[in-house]
Amino acid sequence: MMNAIQSSMNETTDWHENAFDLMRGVAAYTGSPLLKGLSTVIARHPEADVGNAFNHKQVGCKLWGRDSLFDTLGGRFGRIVILGGWYGILAAMFFDDGRFKIDAIDSYDIDPDVGNVAETLNGAWADRFRAITADMYALPYGELGADLVINTSCEHIADLTAWLALLPKGTRVLLQSNDYFSEPTHINCVPTLDAFIEQAALSEVAFSGSLPMKKYTRFMLIGTV
Repeated sequence: MMNAIQSSMNETTDWHENAFDLMRGVAAYTGSPLLKGLSTVIARHPEADVGNAFNHKQVGCKLWGRDSLFDTLGGRFGRIVILGGWYGILAAMFFDDGRFKIDAIDSYDIDPDVGNVAETLNGAWADRFRAITADMYALPYGELGADLVINTSCEHIADLTAWLALLPKGTRVLLQSNDYFSEPTHINCVPTLDAFIEQAALSEVAFSGSLPMKKYTRFMLIGTV
């Protein structure tokens, strides 16, 4: 039994060492601070579920959001507030994109275990990035100085309209939801893009779109509350 446990531990160690070496090499080849940060996360935070957080679906949805935001509102922002920021990957993708000029990004998440990982990933931009543990329902939005609020997990919000009402009028937002009803943690999916538009009830919609995925369709709105 002990041999099996030891073998499993060695395999885990080998995986992390190999992944770290691979990512460090890719970072050196590309010169990407994001990939360098990701390699550091693998080395320092072996418990972090970066394979899930940085899989092709997660990255694809974030790329869609980043590119659509640039095409819709441009690349110059003061402070961006990201809710449900998890490991800070979206923030890193913004900082890593030379099209964007962003003064600061604050990444909020209720999980106290993700902040250190997010700060490691965004180490190249430590002077402009903060990972903050907080409940999105309890934030003083009027005091955050947000130029843009991003919430890519609207399917997890029981009452989206009530949450949006907490934001000051005129706040610019980027919102994403989906129709993945079979996922138990998705408590407020929408069946169509039109349903998402109706649910959010923004005062102005500058962009609306759908991104078909293998098991679901992701919806996005960029506009003003």
